[in-house]
Amino acid sequence: MSLLPEPREFREEYEDDEKLAAELPNRPITSLRDLQYVYGRLYTLATAGGGEYAAYLTPEQSTDLFDEPESLLSLRVDLSGEEPTLDSDQPVAVERYGKEKVEAVAHAWFNAAAGFDHSVTHRTGKNKEPEKVSEYLHERLTAWAADEVIRDAALDHEDGWIVEALAALGEQEGLRDRIEAGVGEQLDGKTTALTTVAVKLEPDGEYRLPGEASPVFNEAMRARKRSKLVSKGEATNSVGEATDLVTGQRGPTVGTAEDPLNYFLGKQLEKFPGFDPDEAWRTHPVSEDVAVTLMNASTFVDACDYYTMGANVYYLPYFFGRLGPDDARDLYQLLYDLVHEDDMTPVESAYRSYRNAPRLREIGERFRFYVAAVMEHQTKRFDVFGDSMDGTLFSPVELARAHERVLRSWLYDAEGGADLPDPRLRAAFPTPDNWDVFVPDENALLGTLATGWYFEQTFDAADDDDASADDYRIRALVAVLSGEPLDAETVLAEYVDRLLNDESEGFPGFRVAAQYAQLCALATEGLLTGRDAYTAVAEPPQLTDEQSTTMQQDTPARADGGNVAAARETKLEQFLERTPALSEDQPERRGSFLLGALVGQVTGYQQVSEGRSTTLIDQYPIKAVTESKLKRLASDVLDKNVVYSRENNMAGTMYREVVDRLVTTLPRIDIDGDWTLDTTDLRFYYSLGVAYGMNNWASSDDDEQADDRSAAEEEDA
Repeated sequence: MSLLPEPREFREEYEDDEKLAAELPNRPITSLRDLQYVYGRLYTLATAGGGEYAAYLTPEQSTDLFDEPESLLSLRVDLSGEEPTLDSDQPVAVERYGKEKVEAVAHAWFNAAAGFDHSVTHRTGKNKEPEKVSEYLHERLTAWAADEVIRDAALDHEDGWIVEALAALGEQEGLRDRIEAGVGEQLDGKTTALTTVAVKLEPDGEYRLPGEASPVFNEAMRARKRSKLVSKGEATNSVGEATDLVTGQRGPTVGTAEDPLNYFLGKQLEKFPGFDPDEAWRTHPVSEDVAVTLMNASTFVDACDYYTMGANVYYLPYFFGRLGPDDARDLYQLLYDLVHEDDMTPVESAYRSYRNAPRLREIGERFRFYVAAVMEHQTKRFDVFGDSMDGTLFSPVELARAHERVLRSWLYDAEGGADLPDPRLRAAFPTPDNWDVFVPDENALLGTLATGWYFEQTFDAADDDDASADDYRIRALVAVLSGEPLDAETVLAEYVDRLLNDESEGFPGFRVAAQYAQLCALATEGLLTGRDAYTAVAEPPQLTDEQSTTMQQDTPARADGGNVAAARETKLEQFLERTPALSEDQPERRGSFLLGALVGQVTGYQQVSEGRSTTLIDQYPIKAVTESKLKRLASDVLDKNVVYSRENNMAGTMYREVVDRLVTTLPRIDIDGDWTLDTTDLRFYYSLGVAYGMNNWASSDDDEQADDRSAAEEEDA
């Protein structure tokens, strides 16, 4: 059962702007700790209210007990006389625990295998016998009230005598037997319950639970909690006077607070060379109250992560600037949705809210995400692979939209309807139906992107299942979610490495098509940057048809009468002119692509017309292509194309539009002298050419060859 009230209820509870503003930080969110504090504050307000001790209470640990019979047992202690005594008529009371009793019971759970909860209220194990329940009740006096930290805290409080009286009662002989008898009268059998005390302070007063009886119970509970915040792990007493990094107030700060994001842990000595756990309060100074509030952020923080590529990627939403009451209510709505929706990433959930809420649309520029990838590589030890406070909702959404536009353009024509250069030919690249990166749907693509699958499909996989700092897929994901551009040279290297690993399954044409669609989308959104030779790679392709119309009008009609060939000519010319990386002033890359295109075209011919299982791409796979082999490879492929042309009695050569450009481009390449194109660059664009060529086959190609044969026969006659 979730304790979180529905957003409507939260708004009703905190409809007073002034009241809610008083609970929020008085300065903008500028760090992860600020953000965690806001999350913890909202969680506390929603579950335990805004009282002084609310952040310490842990009602979420016992929601399973709500409204269960025999779920709350209290030892009734009469402190109104000279000596503390158990109530003679009913020493043990049994009742149902419920949400309305959270503040009165004041339970502060402590996750320890041995020991007791911070509060005088303690949760039993599951289904305990009455004898064990009696032991828990007895320990409220002999363990909790007698604890050194508890008693020291009581000494400083005006009601400290209550704790002393409870401890004194615990020393009485025969007390355990009387408690067992009292429990036996009340319980029918086994139970799981909260065990606590109820005290009567006046002779004619009522027995009251800890949160109702006196603040000394909560003060003592807080003191015990503090002792765990300064002495965890190797630290013995990490506390000192410093300025709290969240509130800015000077006072006692604790050094071993837990971190919901595992970013800062006292055990991570390797991350902080020379780190002294006892001095942690200097390097990470937070007050006791702030530390507890940060810990309360766990529910919301955990709801904002998803596991991918061996790491947890956190995507924590917030509003840039100082958080106002309306922002706080909206943020609670977003976090509440994430807690209750397991099948949606934070990006998708936030976008749904953003899209449907006019007010959020208006202030969308203020909407930010903290983004980080965290991997647990040992128990309680974590690596953080990059983080950013400046993630935006617009970056992944706009990238998804750009990818959709690419898929719907003449380059891919997913679902038809694109303005293709010629309707008889396929689009430049295929769009297989069973691959979600080719689905032209904004929401689907946003999900693919947010889960990391977007890069898992196109980048090289890591060596093992564990994430590492060298895994560029994770770095790319965090960068794109943050709106940071990727390096074009590195992206091409990732692409080629993935293709080389895929080659054992044949030429990965669909993979290349997916990579190029991604490359185009990244470039379109300015998420690709390149230096020197890679500047053109980072430039977006032309997707509109304005240039196409002009270009087609300027393209002269072919003299050989080959209609299909003319259509391919138009298509290739359009592709080259609209792709900056393949412009005429990039002869090395252009030549690599054209060679690949010819290999792909001939391969398609071999597969379709000759039914061959071993094709040209099998002879010249990606890994065989290097700058030193390029011209010899081109010569072999051109010769093969001539052979097929003669076998078909064609007057010219097959795929003349490619051949003509290839033979005019290659002489411009000085392979033995000033070759500058990196092998990775060469291989990617060779692969792109192959994918283009293999998808360029049309059913009317046979007609083209027949037409060409007729033309040759007429010339011979």
